[in-house]
Amino acid sequence: MYVADSRASTSAHGAVRPPAGRRRAAVAPTVVALGTVSLVTDVSSEMVTAVLPLYLVTGLGLSPLGFGLLDGIYNGFSALVRLVGGHLADRGGGRHKWVAGLGYGISAACKPLLLMAHALTPIGLVLAADRTGKGLRTAPRDALISLSSTPETRGRAFGVHRAMDTAGALLGPLAAFWILRATVDGYDAVFTVSFCVAVLGVLVLVLFVPGGRGAPSGPEPAVRPTIRAALTLLGGRDLRRITVCALLLGLATVSDSFVYLLLQRRLGVPDRWFALLPLGTAATFLLLAVPLGRLADRVGRWTVFLAGHGTLLLAYLLLLTSWHGTGLPYLVLALHGAFYAATDGVLMAAASDSVPEGLRSSGLAVVQTGQALTRFACSLLFGAAWTMWGDRAALAGAAVALAACAAFSLGMRPENTNGTKETVTA
Repeated sequence: MYVADSRASTSAHGAVRPPAGRRRAAVAPTVVALGTVSLVTDVSSEMVTAVLPLYLVTGLGLSPLGFGLLDGIYNGFSALVRLVGGHLADRGGGRHKWVAGLGYGISAACKPLLLMAHALTPIGLVLAADRTGKGLRTAPRDALISLSSTPETRGRAFGVHRAMDTAGALLGPLAAFWILRATVDGYDAVFTVSFCVAVLGVLVLVLFVPGGRGAPSGPEPAVRPTIRAALTLLGGRDLRRITVCALLLGLATVSDSFVYLLLQRRLGVPDRWFALLPLGTAATFLLLAVPLGRLADRVGRWTVFLAGHGTLLLAYLLLLTSWHGTGLPYLVLALHGAFYAATDGVLMAAASDSVPEGLRSSGLAVVQTGQALTRFACSLLFGAAWTMWGDRAALAGAAVALAACAAFSLGMRPENTNGTKETVTA
């Protein structure tokens, strides 16, 4: 990581920027601090995510359609507030940290509420509130990462952050598994410990992530940061193509929870081992996030992004085969993790190249909002298809849709996704 010296500048958004003209081998301290916050927070959230499908389907007896509705809420409700979070962060210098902190705090407060929710409606409300917190924090956090990095190293910076984030995703299911085996009221214990860990993540953000109103590093932005101004960014060819492709591919991306439920049914995984399935995805994500981020900086972010969806398609096809060998879960989960390593941070790095600094948080929120909405729709459609026609027919439909959307996206390559230059006007 680099340490800012007297030639480093601080942007109007509170992000420390490297000195002009100097290439850095690693990433900014801001990225590492945010990665630590995400690591701790993901331990908390993945403890819940790891047991939630089994808790809802087996413990509360929800149908696949009911679970699809809740899973869609869990993964897609944040779309309704991401633009708001991005807008609040862009209005005035130094708000990125505090808007993100508000989001982390809301999500932490929701964890103990799961102890009191035992029916579809209250659980849905709690999950909606939790995702509201995620929606508020995601765009400001990613904007801070982008603003703290140079265009040439942005893929690596997002890769480092996502790797640290995924380390938490790796530890969360392990903690949930241990708690379920060591306690009598396993689910209640998981939710309680998750709350305590989430509070720790908020404290790390407040104490260690740079914030405050730094002096502006350049002229005032030409465009006033409003939600309308963020939406007008879609008039730019590159960002419009990135957003359209993210929407289409999100519409064919089956939720993680459904992938794990499909694996459990195919292999007859005992309930007590279910919480360990996300570990395969997280371990691969952790190993590949930084290498694929660096590769995206070199060969092009769009190339790596589409290749990641190719690995997801392979995972779908493996789940559709009749193979029941012991290597199936390892291969499917490895492909699943590679998909996230090649797409999650890489998409934000690609979008950052087409968004001006003054609208960085709002612009990234536009892409994130579209993707979250289509993934919400995918959860609903997949849950309904599973309920009506069975899991194999639902997955076959998702595989065909993903192949078609990937083929379309192949011809929609944006021009500026290699970090070679940065758009500075809206």
